Amino acid sequence: MTDLTSMTIAEAKAGLANKSFTSLELTDAHLAAIEAARSLNAFVLETPDQARAMARAVDARIAKGEGGPLAGIPLGIKDLFATKDVRTTACSKILGNFVPPYESTVTSQLWRDGAVMLGKLNNDEFAMGSSNETSCFGPVVNPWRREGSNTTLVPGGSSGGSASAVAALLCMGATATDTGGSIRQPAAFTATVGVKPTYGRCSRWGIVAFASSLDQAGPIARTTRDAAILMRSMAGHDPKDTTSVDRDVPDYEAAIGKSVKGLKIGIPKEYRLDGMPVEIEKLWTEGAAWLKAAGAELVEVSLPHTKYALPAYYIVAPAEASSNLARYDGVRYGLRVPGRSIGELYESTRAEGFGDEVRRRVMIGTYVLSAGYYDAYYLRAQKVRTLIKKDFEDCFAKGVSAILTPATPSAAFGVGEKGGADPVEMYLNDIFTVTVNMAGLPGIAVPAGKDAQGLPLGLQLIGRPFDEETLFSLGEVLEQAAGRFTPPKWW
Repeated sequence: MTDLTSMTIAEAKAGLANKSFTSLELTDAHLAAIEAARSLNAFVLETPDQARAMARAVDARIAKGEGGPLAGIPLGIKDLFATKDVRTTACSKILGNFVPPYESTVTSQLWRDGAVMLGKLNNDEFAMGSSNETSCFGPVVNPWRREGSNTTLVPGGSSGGSASAVAALLCMGATATDTGGSIRQPAAFTATVGVKPTYGRCSRWGIVAFASSLDQAGPIARTTRDAAILMRSMAGHDPKDTTSVDRDVPDYEAAIGKSVKGLKIGIPKEYRLDGMPVEIEKLWTEGAAWLKAAGAELVEVSLPHTKYALPAYYIVAPAEASSNLARYDGVRYGLRVPGRSIGELYESTRAEGFGDEVRRRVMIGTYVLSAGYYDAYYLRAQKVRTLIKKDFEDCFAKGVSAILTPATPSAAFGVGEKGGADPVEMYLNDIFTVTVNMAGLPGIAVPAGKDAQGLPLGLQLIGRPFDEETLFSLGEVLEQAAGRFTPPKWW
């Protein structure tokens, strides 16, 4: 039955429609794979009974010809999405054994369309991290290894559990969130496809907040087509989220295989960083050549404020985190550490409940919002953000359809290798991705090659607002040219 786990969502949909196998068989195969891969620490909660019950219900609907677009497809859910009656912790001790009495909009739409939940996936605590090492459940392990080495590698973050589980064939696709690269960076580290939709395309309702003006939900999948199938179910207007945009959701899958002839692809000169590894530069050049061969036109573009994106992001994101995380006080839900006064209760609960990285960001955020520093830091960062957005607008006004860049400055690194003494070293992993969140644009990371040690590398495409379809068409071109990679099984 294990070969059932190696199919794509598109293949599984066809198999279920032809009655080659049932959703229950598909679900059982994935549950067995999860059980055998616990050493990867991708799942923080397995829900086998619920998964089988959902699969049986879907099989009954399929038998009546009532299956939805995702009928019977087993998925993993990042532990940032509230799932009704199923523990949701954001991988933080402070939420303890919190069980939401409601369902996030994105997951409710997946269940509406017939998907099956296998369990909750590991992530960096409150999505704060670039390696999935800050989770209170411990680090996630990347199923990829350097050739000839058994060093444990990170899968990227914060959606490391999602990327690791999809790459290791533990689920057919996964929900993820992206605040500064948390979908695209882990996708690049694991040879999966990650899509960060336009801000407002997917509802944020029921997703644990990190930085509300930057957070966006999206899918991680094995192929561009699978990501397009998942995106259609995840996207849509939600009156419960005031930042959700009321626009029709296109059939993203229809964009797969569409001609890219005549599209102008921007190559930003500011992304050529000093000391950039030769293999990243080579991959970027190769990706541009593949798009050119498919009929796209390459043009050099300038995004002059790119160098300010990372420092501005690390002011805006912690500021919003400081505000959002103030609700975790030990009074209403989650962990409570008693104190002699209300102030002591707050302090003790937060000291015990938040990990180092979350405390660091909350303190930075509180500082930049404080009287006397607000104008010097937060207000200035927001002005820089406007300039970054305008850089992209100027590019698109010149007829550029999408921008091609590297997804990460390197391949996956070892657990514990970065950020120990200097947190900024870890923050630099987001250098190619944060601009997209600051400008609210859509981005996709597609596997495009391997480094000298056999580790996957990805390319990023940045699109116009609400033009994810063009990204899917271009992403498919890169995918076809590069081929698909699966990690050799060692776990």
